[in-house]
Amino acid sequence: MTSLFRLLYRNFCATPSATTVVTRTSAHLKTIVNDLFKERNFDSLVNKFKKSSESYRFRCKHRVYEVTIRRLASAKRFSDIEEILEDQKKYDDIGKEGFAIRLISLYGKSGMFDKASQTFDQLPELKCQRTVKSFNALLTACVDTKNFDKAEPLFRELPSSLSIKPDVYSYNIMIRAYCEMGSLDSALAFLDEMEKNGVTPNLVTFNTLLNAFYENNRFSDGERIWVRMENINCVPDIRSFNAKLRGLVLGSETSEVVKLVKELETKGPKPDIHSFNSLIKGHCNDGDLEAAKMIYSELDENDLMPNLSTFQTLVPCLCEKGDFDLALKLCKESLNRRCFLDVGLLQTVVDGLVKESKFDGAKELVELGKERCYGKSSLKLPSDG
Repeated sequence: MTSLFRLLYRNFCATPSATTVVTRTSAHLKTIVNDLFKERNFDSLVNKFKKSSESYRFRCKHRVYEVTIRRLASAKRFSDIEEILEDQKKYDDIGKEGFAIRLISLYGKSGMFDKASQTFDQLPELKCQRTVKSFNALLTACVDTKNFDKAEPLFRELPSSLSIKPDVYSYNIMIRAYCEMGSLDSALAFLDEMEKNGVTPNLVTFNTLLNAFYENNRFSDGERIWVRMENINCVPDIRSFNAKLRGLVLGSETSEVVKLVKELETKGPKPDIHSFNSLIKGHCNDGDLEAAKMIYSELDENDLMPNLSTFQTLVPCLCEKGDFDLALKLCKESLNRRCFLDVGLLQTVVDGLVKESKFDGAKELVELGKERCYGKSSLKLPSDG
């Protein structure tokens, strides 16, 4: 009888296993997150987010924070962003620099540099030690919000007052800032300065400069960056080569683009969709639509998927050459891939199809456009008035 009692007790009265508890908690948390993503009323979203933040496991969900704050920023609900992020400071997590960096970064991505700076200044009283990591977060927020005039004063003044030393990430942020400003010589000066101060540039440093120089048609300066990479044995990746490919396209050197992509296919790094987009762009610029179409047809063989840039390059070229059948095919593919072309470009394809009396294709594109991303009045058949 005693043995039977013990068996029944274990089966019906024992505490659930740790695995069961974790599974239930994870399922419950997933439900909460899904509910937040589906919430369309912003006031309710803010209240639910603050309530959910009481859970430590929820506060570990970085992506939920990013998506929610991005949604509010897109709707210009800046007071709601402040309400959510300021509410986070009451939790012990704020004593961890990583959590504080998240708040600073989210303020920066929302265009709220003053609040990012205020949060950084509050960290000592919130018992959070400031290191070069939180300094870099503040510097990034400054650049993200286009407060370029404040970036260098921060870089020059804060490290000494906080007894921290700028690292490679600090210099990379400043180089990015000057590249975005178009002050490429100042960006290059920061490269010189970081090497002088014993900070070794990395691939991000060089790729930032390569992109800026080639995009601004300073090809010879871009080539000198390659030499500096070689001097410190910094191995270029496909982003480095893609920057050069874009520079060659801007310089109307399509034959060199073809040559470089072929070299990459045999020697590596393996070309990606951005590499092939440069090929397509070069051929389109040269008016060689057939070559551009051939490259597009070979994407699948190279295990690559076209992206928005692919469609944005090819469709106008197809329209110009009067190939509205393929233009329609690419527009449909782009919409089905959630690559949303400009409505004006879609309207050009619709108008071209109607002009060629291809009404079924035009109607199909209008309906698909309305269904996928555009308002009912944005895309229409010419006969709609």
